Amino acid sequence: ELINTILDGKAETYHAAAGEASTAASDSGEKTGLGAAFYKHLMSGVSQMLPFVIGGGIITAISFLIDNFMGVPQSHLSDLGHYHAAAAIFNQIGGAAFFFMLPILAGYIAYSIAEKPGLVAGVTAGYIAKVGYAINMIGADESKLIPSGFLGALVGGFLAGGVALLLKKYVKVPRSLEGIKSILLLPLLGVGITGFLMLLVNVPMGAINTALSNFLEGLSGSSALLLGLFVGAMMAIDMGGPFNKAAYVFATGTLADPNALAHGGTVVMAAVMAGGMVPPLAVFVATRLFPQKFNKEERDSGLTNIVMGLSFITEGAIPFGAADPGRAIPSFMLGSAITGALVGAAGIKLLAPHGGIFVIALTTNWWLYLIFVAIGAIISGVVFGALRKEQEA
Repeated sequence: ELINTILDGKAETYHAAAGEASTAASDSGEKTGLGAAFYKHLMSGVSQMLPFVIGGGIITAISFLIDNFMGVPQSHLSDLGHYHAAAAIFNQIGGAAFFFMLPILAGYIAYSIAEKPGLVAGVTAGYIAKVGYAINMIGADESKLIPSGFLGALVGGFLAGGVALLLKKYVKVPRSLEGIKSILLLPLLGVGITGFLMLLVNVPMGAINTALSNFLEGLSGSSALLLGLFVGAMMAIDMGGPFNKAAYVFATGTLADPNALAHGGTVVMAAVMAGGMVPPLAVFVATRLFPQKFNKEERDSGLTNIVMGLSFITEGAIPFGAADPGRAIPSFMLGSAITGALVGAAGIKLLAPHGGIFVIALTTNWWLYLIFVAIGAIISGVVFGALRKEQEA
């Protein structure tokens, strides 16, 4: 009846006053502005990249496990991960998937900005960031290549998206040639312009990427402790939100460096995963030690959080953080920061970008790693439980 009334033109139509629509959007929590657009496009690339990172990274890590288990002569430690035939197969498969990490990141950032015309330009930019340009392109060997890595792919994705967007807007052709425009002109111009612009991007981004890689590789003692503390806290501050994602994306980006894979992973990746495991495990600890401060539903949720925590699913703690942010979030950040700092101070590295306890063997010191995660979970759980108010009967 309502639909027929509307179709017959008998229903009154409401028209928002000037400015009212934007106010309603902000009241509903919808993010607007440049920062929100940047985050949206970045997360589009990250979400498409992660399956390649996780699948390829873990398969590659298994190749190192195989060689460690079967044994590699001291004189051939540089071949770790592909010394034995079985390890080499895993390494090749994992490496194939892992190789696409940066092209997919850049491609889907550009796709989010400019849709299909941006995809090919973005993937090209990501490939250039991964492989690098040579200062002297003709007959140049690999030592002269300038890869810009994760940072170059990030910049290249936005650059490609911007180029494709401008081309879509300003390249005009007769209506009869619209098909050729989308199939031929936009990909051709997009790839060509983006490729030449990446010549400018790769040099400074390559220098920054190299400096960052050297810094992370040289981390030890107090510097690694502080970095671990910082990224550990970031994993708990919003448990899956922008801060959490920023720390995680930064950590996975460190694995893109071939040197990281050859040396057992990175401390940053280990600290990030350990810090991310703490909040759900802290919920479990708090609901077990302080049952009177949680209702039955929360206590049951505490049981499921032990599985989420061990699986590195930080989002399991979100309902507790959302219901009581003033007590939960500082408690979680405290334990995660301590765990991250301990992992950094001990110099523990991790090859796998995800998996929690299921990839614990891929850390350089698994038993100490578990102890540090347990310490953070107990500290956070005790503090959170102590701060909680008694539940009303």
